[in-house]
Amino acid sequence: MPSTQTDVKPFKAGFLTILKFVVFLGLGVFITWLSLKDLTDEERHEIVKAFRTANYNWVILGIALGILSHILRALRWMMFMEPMGYDVRFKNSFYAVMIGYLANLAFPRLGEVTRCGILAKYEKIPFNRSLGTVITERAIDMLIFFLLFVLMIVTQIETISEFMYETIYPKLVEKFGSLHYSRILWLSVLSLFILFILLTWIFRHKLLRFKLFQKAKSLVIGFWEGLKSLTLIKRPWLFVIYSLSIWALYFLMLYVCFFCFPATSDLSLGAGLSALVLGSIGIMITPGGIGLYPALIQETLKLYGIALVTGLALGWIVWATQTLMILALGGGSLLMLSFNKTHHGTSRKD
Repeated sequence: MPSTQTDVKPFKAGFLTILKFVVFLGLGVFITWLSLKDLTDEERHEIVKAFRTANYNWVILGIALGILSHILRALRWMMFMEPMGYDVRFKNSFYAVMIGYLANLAFPRLGEVTRCGILAKYEKIPFNRSLGTVITERAIDMLIFFLLFVLMIVTQIETISEFMYETIYPKLVEKFGSLHYSRILWLSVLSLFILFILLTWIFRHKLLRFKLFQKAKSLVIGFWEGLKSLTLIKRPWLFVIYSLSIWALYFLMLYVCFFCFPATSDLSLGAGLSALVLGSIGIMITPGGIGLYPALIQETLKLYGIALVTGLALGWIVWATQTLMILALGGGSLLMLSFNKTHHGTSRKD
């Protein structure tokens, strides 16, 4: 009987992973269907024609800029490890970053865990410590994204205000507006939180005996050390340059693709900023932005007078090429890691 129980746990975990993948992938496929279902035969022909006539030299440049952004991300991540006394090799940091992106194509946020697992295996860095640095890194990226969002609102207010007020704002009010007036809900949440803290304090000595609590405590301590590494970075100015450059390259690898078509080659930097910010939301929601990213690019460019078929074709070109780049580099990184370990599974010495 024990063997049967141990077999059930991995099966259950694997089933849940597959279920989550199917749900998120299904969402992307559904959005793809929504964006294509109302196209006429003539519009479908125009999209195919756009794919054939696009200037792919700009796409190649966009891919090169994307690769450079991933290199800078790997270098920036290495800076997190220095204050904790770890000298991470660049190749392993880069491999981990790319495999993380590859994992995110399957399931959002899976890549963060994968990255930390790779460093734990090949650089002997405790998982909880590297996880703290990854969460801090994501927090910094979200801060920059928020600043870019504000910059988009300020500089493109005339173009996007109608879209925001008629489409986005009503949906947010419908979903979250009622929470503002629900005092019972907020009081209930506050009461449960206070009760949780009180019970934890009362039974703290008993909790210390549980292995699960000990593991949670170890995770929190390691996470805190990862957060503290941000304040101890040796070259903060270089860290800031890396962080800003990563997002500048994100912008450029999308903006240069505007030159694929004559209709989009005259678009302003503001249009590129709007496409970057709104398109990024699609990547946050569905695996790799499948379906949603091209649709958001299409809707964004429509605000700037670009025809539906051109905007959709451009969105699919950018998404497809960047996804293929991640598949190639992520798969290549997995292959290179297989040559980067000894018989005992430990890192080789350079």
